[in-house]
Amino acid sequence: MNSCIYNGLVTHTRFKPVKHHLKYKTFSLFLDLDEIEKLDKSNPIFSYNKFNIFSFYNKDHGDRDGKSLKKWVLKNLEKFNIQQNINKVKLLCYPRVFGYVFNPLSIFYCYQNNELKAVFYEVKNTFNEQHTYIFKTKGKSKIKQTCKKKFYVSPFMDMETKYDFKLLHPNEKLFVSIKQTDKEGTILTAVQTGKRKEFNLSQLITNFFKYPLMTVKIISAIHFEAFILWKKGAIYRPRDKKIKNKLSYEEN
Repeated sequence: MNSCIYNGLVTHTRFKPVKHHLKYKTFSLFLDLDEIEKLDKSNPIFSYNKFNIFSFYNKDHGDRDGKSLKKWVLKNLEKFNIQQNINKVKLLCYPRVFGYVFNPLSIFYCYQNNELKAVFYEVKNTFNEQHTYIFKTKGKSKIKQTCKKKFYVSPFMDMETKYDFKLLHPNEKLFVSIKQTDKEGTILTAVQTGKRKEFNLSQLITNFFKYPLMTVKIISAIHFEAFILWKKGAIYRPRDKKIKNKLSYEEN
């Protein structure tokens, strides 16, 4: 199996307008989209597009219409003229736990054989909105990419900022870093790290007890930390308009 689980840590450090730091333990699925049905059949507490202790639904990603995510990825690669004989797509995301999930960031890794050719950063906010930033990659082990912020995420962040993404190819270890900056410097850094574990029943049971109700804790922590920021004096920024699903191709 190409699919696995990454057990690790997420940290956020905010430098302005107020200083704030948080960290929490998580585990993520790293799914080969061609293997999900096999994972369903071999793990009784994990299901594909069905309720279970752990589950994965197509409708949580992409166009969020329940259709094939691999076809959605290939369609958008072709749309932006970056189709390069992609034959494998893997997705880093949180699972549903007892039917609930919130994924602030999910990442699609697009491969030609074992060479990474493109990355989709799928960002969600707590208003059920989503924006996907699409990049080509240059085949290096360390991926660095930059783009302007195009999507309202935090109510305490200005839109006129940019993102610097850094990735290592997921292998025995996972590393994902995002730095958000404005004209005056760094506003926020967010880092996810993890160690690879087998995707099997034993590991799922272990993670059920090690990270109880993880996805509920994630959304609860987001709202709690927002309250703390507000108490510290952070200024609320309203969004201009509502969206559903948008995407952008970032040429860099």
